[in-house]
Amino acid sequence: METPAEAEGTTGLFTALGKMLKLLRERKGLTQKEFGQLVGYGPDAISAMERGVRNLRPEVLEKADELLDAGGLLREVIPEVREAMTKVRTRHPEWYRSYAGLEAEAVELHFYANHSVPGLLQTEDHARAVFGKRRPFLDEETIERRVADRLSRQQIFERTPAPIVSYVLEEVLLDRPIGGRRVHGDQLRRLLQVGQMQNVEIQVMPTWMEEHPNLDSAFNLLTPKGHGPVAYTEAQGHPRLITDPEEVRKIVDRYGIMRAMALSPSESRKLIEQKLEEL
Repeated sequence: METPAEAEGTTGLFTALGKMLKLLRERKGLTQKEFGQLVGYGPDAISAMERGVRNLRPEVLEKADELLDAGGLLREVIPEVREAMTKVRTRHPEWYRSYAGLEAEAVELHFYANHSVPGLLQTEDHARAVFGKRRPFLDEETIERRVADRLSRQQIFERTPAPIVSYVLEEVLLDRPIGGRRVHGDQLRRLLQVGQMQNVEIQVMPTWMEEHPNLDSAFNLLTPKGHGPVAYTEAQGHPRLITDPEEVRKIVDRYGIMRAMALSPSESRKLIEQKLEEL
C-alpha cells in the first residue's frame, strides 16, 4: 500500500493555517524567500507550510504574528497547534511507517548513500524530480503526496533537543544533476546549509578512493530514544529493518571505518562548494 496514513484530525487545521499564512504574507508584500529568511526557514519549507503539508510550528506562528501584523490571530491558535502536534501520526506508506516512527524520535541518525541524495537532505524540487522519473509512472497526485511526506520528515532537524546526525555521501551524488542545473545547484546549496548545523556532519567519500568496507547498498543507522541502534536498508522497493544486535554491530563497524576514510566535514564542504562553482 502506498497511501500515507491520515493525520488524526489535524489535516484541516494545518491546511487552514497555511492558507492564512500565505494571505498575510502576500498582503505584507513578502516573497516566500524573504519571509523564510525572517523566520529562519528556506522557501521550500515556507511553501510546504502554506500548502498544509508541513506543520506550522508554534515558534513560526509567534514570529509570523508580529512580522505579518496579524494582530494576535496566529498567536491565538498556538495552544491548539501544540495539541495537534501531539496527535499527528506519521504520514508515510504502510511498509515505511515502522522505520519513519523510529526516525522521528531517534537521538542519533547516520546515513550512507551511494546512489541518491538521502530524503532528509532533498529539496522540494529534487524530490519531485526523483518521483517524477519513477517507473512505472506515478500520477501527479501521488507525486505531490510523496513529496509532501518526504518534506514532512525534515522537521527532525527542528527538534529540541536536536539529534546527532551524520552522513557519508559518495562523490557521484554531487555530480548527477537530477532535475537539471538549477535544481541540482539548489540541492548542493541545501547540503551546505544543513552541513552548517551544529548537530550535523556531512562527509564525502571521494571517487578516487580505491575501496572501502561497504561496496554494497546504502543504509541508515539510527538509535531510538531508550533503545539500542537499528539499521534500515532498501533495495528495489523491498525494505528491511534490521534489529538483530550482531547484524547491526557489523554495519556500525563498517560505518565507523568509512567515516575515517571519507573527507573531513570541512574538506567535504570545500568539495561541494567547488562542484557548485563548476555548474
